[in-house]
Amino acid sequence: MMRKNFGVKSYFYPLPVLMIATYDEEGRADCMNAAWGGLYDANQVILCLSASHKTTKNIHLKKAFTVSFADAKHVVEADYLGLVSGNQVHDKLEKANLHVTKSEFVEAPLIDEFPLTLECRYIKDTEDGNIIGEIVNVSADESILGEDGKIDVNRLEAISFDPSHNTYVKVQGHIGNAFQDGNAFK
Repeated sequence: MMRKNFGVKSYFYPLPVLMIATYDEEGRADCMNAAWGGLYDANQVILCLSASHKTTKNIHLKKAFTVSFADAKHVVEADYLGLVSGNQVHDKLEKANLHVTKSEFVEAPLIDEFPLTLECRYIKDTEDGNIIGEIVNVSADESILGEDGKIDVNRLEAISFDPSHNTYVKVQGHIGNAFQDGNAFK
């Protein structure tokens, strides 16, 4: 097998397409597309957001945010929310024909069209300026639940950002069983 060196690149796979939603000082919903973030602990998320983002300002103001996972059905809308800034376009959710419902758990919106959302309370900024939030609820539209009542990854059709090609790909398919298949080597 031959390997090719690429140097320092932000190639991380899979890289979920996170949709970060907040309310601003006037109660307007805003949402941005962010690829750099993930789980920080079992009940916490980390977001790598610039201080200049409207979303960052809103998180500090309201002490809350939601994280939805973009899906294949809404890839165009998700991409649009990453192309325009809430600092300049105050009605970008309306322009993308997306709708919001206020979270029951935090002062932040749920984007109705994205079926899986983490509802988060702001905890702190790290010394690097990354945002840490506590997951206080996970809400899922029933359309993505399987027969067992749990999230079905195939129904969710979450997308991942491919930083090598600047494309989105669908995350799908069961290929193994965690905490079981490796027992073959015991």
